[in-house]
Amino acid sequence: MSGSQASGHRNSTGSAETLPASPVAVPVEKVQKDESPQAQALAPRKSRKDFGFLPIPSRLQYDPEHPAHFGLAMNVTFGLASTFIVANLYYCQPLLIQFAQSFGVSYQEVSNIPTLVQAGYAIGLLFITPLGDLVRRRPLLLMLNFITASLTIGLAITKNLAAFEVLSFLVGIGSVVPQILMPLAADLAPPERRASALSIVLSGLLFGVLIARVLAGVVAQFVTWRVVYFVAIGVQYVVLLMLYWMLPDYPAKNKGVTYWGILYSMAKFTVTEPLLVQAVLITIPSSACFTNWWVTLTFLLGGPPYNYSTVVIGLFGLVGMVGVACAPLIGRTIDKLVPWSATLVAIIALIITFSIQTAAVGLSVAVVVIVTIGLDVFRQTQQVSLTTAVLGLDANARSRLNAVLILSLFIGQVMGTSVGSKVYNEHGWRPDAALNLSWTGFTLFVLFLRGPHCPRYKWIGWEGGFELRKGRVLAREQAQRDAAAEKGERLDGKVEAEELNGGMGGETVGDEKRSEEKRRRSADEAVAEAERHEQPEKRGLEAV
Repeated sequence: MSGSQASGHRNSTGSAETLPASPVAVPVEKVQKDESPQAQALAPRKSRKDFGFLPIPSRLQYDPEHPAHFGLAMNVTFGLASTFIVANLYYCQPLLIQFAQSFGVSYQEVSNIPTLVQAGYAIGLLFITPLGDLVRRRPLLLMLNFITASLTIGLAITKNLAAFEVLSFLVGIGSVVPQILMPLAADLAPPERRASALSIVLSGLLFGVLIARVLAGVVAQFVTWRVVYFVAIGVQYVVLLMLYWMLPDYPAKNKGVTYWGILYSMAKFTVTEPLLVQAVLITIPSSACFTNWWVTLTFLLGGPPYNYSTVVIGLFGLVGMVGVACAPLIGRTIDKLVPWSATLVAIIALIITFSIQTAAVGLSVAVVVIVTIGLDVFRQTQQVSLTTAVLGLDANARSRLNAVLILSLFIGQVMGTSVGSKVYNEHGWRPDAALNLSWTGFTLFVLFLRGPHCPRYKWIGWEGGFELRKGRVLAREQAQRDAAAEKGERLDGKVEAEELNGGMGGETVGDEKRSEEKRRRSADEAVAEAERHEQPEKRGLEAV
């Protein structure tokens, strides 16, 4: 009996219209609507446009079988975007005198502008950056970049102080692009290169802080302050074009989770993740030391025995370029070490740096340069190692984990500015330096509360030895798995995951490679499953 005859025999009604409604249509529909990982692996291929109308370049479209290559060009693009977006927060600081003259108000009134920008940034960190765990990040980043660039046009042309303050607040909210790029870099970069990728993005962020202050201060000496914001408009639209041509599409994570659920889980992390809490308790005082130094440096260099001019003091910010230049070396070093050990080295180096500050920073300008370089390099090392460890806790919650960590950094900045300025003005440079030294000593105490291989949900303790080289740790774990396989034993998955993701051990590399292989196998299985469902449908259509 031929295929068409068999089909007609099975269809007792003899009606050709009933064939498309055959049972094979049901599984095909399930494959398309299924929310399983296999179906999600296929679904992103259908996404070809941002915002429903803006085409995504074909090489940037998501393909689970051929993921985007996170090379140096893409990494540098992330760093440059961080530089010129975060600069929005700092253009205003050297321009307060010009603002007062232009708007015809007192210095006290314009002093609210930096506060409003930082307040907007804090709100963006709390309510916008968690969206990176909920929606596709490419359109989110493009939208934020476009909004901040457009709002900056208002800053450049407005002649009303109230309007300028409102726009500054809104620009601050939208300037959280670097804090969304950082978790995305962690997702795209190979696990063994994650610290290097993060260090370049973070150095771009620090460079933005530096270049904004220097650029604004120098430009305002020769032309109106509005030129600074016109320049900011141009570079932000250039960054927008760069992101459009270089930013790969990446599917949304945590499907089915609500926005309020994301915010609740972010708060929950702060009381359920010991590693995150440890990183927060280290970041707050360390960030306070960093801000305390840069705020009081103006007082130190402007008074005796130095008595430098404002221009010379501003040029000291260029010394921070050393920290930016060291970013690739810092990242590669951390990639070879357990993050805990990199944090330990950074803290010890900072203790030495602040000891030098306490001893002689008010006696020799050479000591000022040494402290500036040491603080920039080792603070960056500490931040990259902490970020690498924290983002390794949960790949599906990296935006939220990073938001919590950056909020703690923001809290430290506020603490360093207020407490540091008060101590310096009332007691002088040596007690202020001793304050930095004591804060750094506290971070060392917090670090030793949890060892490098402490299980994920253990708050205090040391387990798994003291090995600080990542390669040795991975080799040891592989040997344990091989030995267990030879004996026919099976490792307990829950315990293994806890060991891999627990401390600042950074042993997530092997685990993530296995997860990536599993995801690719799932994608291949999904393709095969779809093809198996399509074959009966094709035979049915041929029968018609």
